[in-house]
This record gives sequence, structure tokens and C-alpha cells, in this order.
Amino acid sequence: MTPTVVGVGLACLDVLIRLGDMPTWETGGRISAFRFDGGGPVGTAMVAVQKLGIEAGYVGSAGNDRVADLKMSFLTEYSVDVSHVVRRDSPESQVVIVYVDQETGERTFAGLRNLGMAMLAPEELDRDYVLSADFLHLDGFHYEAALQAARWMQEVGKTVIFDGGKTSAKSLPPQMTDAIGLIDVLICGEGFAQALSGKQDLYEAGEAILDMGPRIVVQTLGAEGSVTVTRDERFHTPAFPVNVIDTTGAGDVFHGAYIVGLHHGWPLAQVAQFATAVSAIKCTGLGGRGPIPSYDQVIAFLAERDIYLEE
Repeated sequence: MTPTVVGVGLACLDVLIRLGDMPTWETGGRISAFRFDGGGPVGTAMVAVQKLGIEAGYVGSAGNDRVADLKMSFLTEYSVDVSHVVRRDSPESQVVIVYVDQETGERTFAGLRNLGMAMLAPEELDRDYVLSADFLHLDGFHYEAALQAARWMQEVGKTVIFDGGKTSAKSLPPQMTDAIGLIDVLICGEGFAQALSGKQDLYEAGEAILDMGPRIVVQTLGAEGSVTVTRDERFHTPAFPVNVIDTTGAGDVFHGAYIVGLHHGWPLAQVAQFATAVSAIKCTGLGGRGPIPSYDQVIAFLAERDIYLEE
């Protein structure tokens, strides 16, 4: 398979626990729902790309035990190409417990202490495989390998997308500012654009980041939607109100759907609407990947709201 989108980053096994109150050592507790699913920003984004009808490949690392096999199954069952995943001769370390509030759908994470111990080295990448794609998606995991892949894509004029996540920090580490010049599309969570740029106004932050290299800056704002800034336009995209069960993976799915919109060549306002719709539908089910809709389901969701995309 020749993928249209390749992701280099984190894919983990999520253990999802939906509950009303966190247990304590004294009282314990009960849960209302439980499931395994795949997680991680890039891994989940690649599943979204694949479920939305575009060929996707994931590049990362995995262990050699049953946990690793389960993690991998949550990629292969959606037909994501994993032919370039490097298997380590050690137990799987990329495992996250996800506690989901049954009232709000908000979640908190507890990852293994050694989650970041199986990093890819640049020499473990296949240059031809990376360059076979039109889009490269990164999340900062496997940092050195990701930078190498981005340089390759930049050399041939292909598109690099970066998931900036969210942060409450006032500034970001120097390695982030070093990487930003290799990125074409930055899609980040709350606080990231301000921390990167030093500007508090979202639009001013976006404009400052454009001077660092990206041509598109999107900051997601949870229930408030997202804002987009380019040299030619700036706009806000509201969120779609839905019955929220679980917000796990909502941002990751937004990234994958945004890349699909870019692939289709839609105007950016429509790309943002499409990605927002995919993310909203995902939030109506438990888990980051299982509830991701098909392309046709998204089109129907938008049509019900009198929104029609250019074909």
C-alpha cells in the first residue's frame, strides 16, 4: 500500500474507565463503562484518516508482548498500514489509563512511567516510505526521527502537519521553536499558540507563528470550536452541540479529519467545519477511535444542518 498520509508519533493502548467519582484507597468505587481502544495523537489521527476514506500509514514503535499485539490490532482492524512499525524486544510501554467523567465526558490520563522509552532513531525510518505520502503528520513523539522525516518532506515540497496539543505553560522548550520552521500546518490545543508566540490574543498569536514558518495555524478550543489564521484569512469555527459521552481523542480526530479536508482541496473554512463535525460525532461514544464516523456519516451529519461541502 502507498499511503496518502504517513504519521510518525505516538500510538498507545488506552484502557478507558467511565465513572462518576474517582475511587479512593478508603472507599473504592464502581464504574459505569469500560473498554480497550487505541490511543495516542498520531495513531488516532491515522485511524481517522483511514476511516474517512484516505489511505494512512503509521510509523512508530511497539513491544513484543500481548499488550503490544492488542495495541497494534487497534490500528490494523481499521486497515492502517503498520508495515514500518519497529517492534522492540521488550514489553509494551505505551499504555495509558483514561478516566472519563460520566457526567461531562471530560477525561484525565495516567500513563506508564516508561511510556517514552522506546523512541525511534532517525536511521530506523524508511525515507522512500515517508516520501511516498503527500502529507506527514507529527505529534512530537519520536522527536529526532520526526524531525528527520519533516526535513525530507520539506526538501520535496510536501506538507507537514503538527499536533501541538494543549498546555498551561507560559513558554515552550527550545526544541519546539527549533521544529516549528519545518511545519506547514500547526493545529494546537488551548494555550499552545500563546506559549509559543508570547501573544495572548489568539489571532495575534497565530500571526506571530506564521512568521516562524507555518502557513496555516489552527487552535482548537474544545466546546468553543477553533480559530484559524493564515496570511489571507482569520476566522472562528463554532463547535457542533452533541450529547457528549467521552472527549478522549477529540483533538486527535480533528487533526486526522483536517488532513482529509486538505487532501480534498476544500476551502479552509469547509476543512475546519468538516474536522469539527468528525470530532463532534466521535465525542458521542466511548473511546478515541471506535466512535470515529465514516465519510458518508459526516456528510449526512452536515447536511442535516444545511452544510454542504464542495465536491
